[in-house]
Amino acid sequence: MSAHTVAPAGTRAAGRPGVPAGFDIPVLEARNISKRFGGVKAVNDVSLRVMPGEIVSLIGPNGAGKTTTFNLVSGVLPPSAGQILFEGRDTAGLKSSDFAALGIGRTFQNLALFRNGTVVENLLVGRHIHFRYSILESLVFWGRPRREEIAARERVEQIIEFLEIEELRDKPVSQLAYGQQKRVELGRALACEPKLLLLDEIVAGMNREEKEDIARFTLDIRDEFGIAVLMIEHDMQVVMDLSDRIYVLDFGALIAEGTPEEIAADPQVLKAYLGEEGGHA
Repeated sequence: MSAHTVAPAGTRAAGRPGVPAGFDIPVLEARNISKRFGGVKAVNDVSLRVMPGEIVSLIGPNGAGKTTTFNLVSGVLPPSAGQILFEGRDTAGLKSSDFAALGIGRTFQNLALFRNGTVVENLLVGRHIHFRYSILESLVFWGRPRREEIAARERVEQIIEFLEIEELRDKPVSQLAYGQQKRVELGRALACEPKLLLLDEIVAGMNREEKEDIARFTLDIRDEFGIAVLMIEHDMQVVMDLSDRIYVLDFGALIAEGTPEEIAADPQVLKAYLGEEGGHA
């Protein structure tokens, strides 16, 4: 695949590389989760799963509950009802920082970078969950602190090379173009070495070439690193080209699940996106 070509639909079936037959424990499973804000039910009895090596999309009209669902499965918000499992482990009672330690990395719709920090410094932030040395040990900076810092910087350099941002490594984030900042945000999520990567509208605001690059990186993250991906995305071309499976939300409820081909032909999905007349059409 060329550097600037979104993966054709036929490449989706080649997903889940290296996943043994019968390996059927989901990386992430949400069981009948709901979230209420006062009298408003933003998410209503939603169940979804992401298997090892899958790219799964969560789509729906504005206000459908997608971001709230992301906040639930990443530990930002606790569910009002239901259960969230990560590799079979119940996550009830865990803090959001615990979710990162389990192996969940996330990008955000609104960039959450340290604008005055360099690219390298921002990526190193993603490594903090892997540091095990104490404050006292850090004062000496020998032995374990030194080993962990060297390992962190080596990993960051690998990510910089993977995302093709070598020439930006020492620049402050504030000096980068928007699409470049999106790559840095993706790199910081990768720096924590996730087993599941949550991408929240990663291509929003990008031009075509930037979208194609991110699509290529997303496939490589799955294929080369074996990281499962769950993404919210409004760009339906990206969704259809990359996804193994798609979940569709409308008014906080799950209305459809299936392959891109099944979703594209689903009358309920057409109605939710296009209205009654569009659904019949």
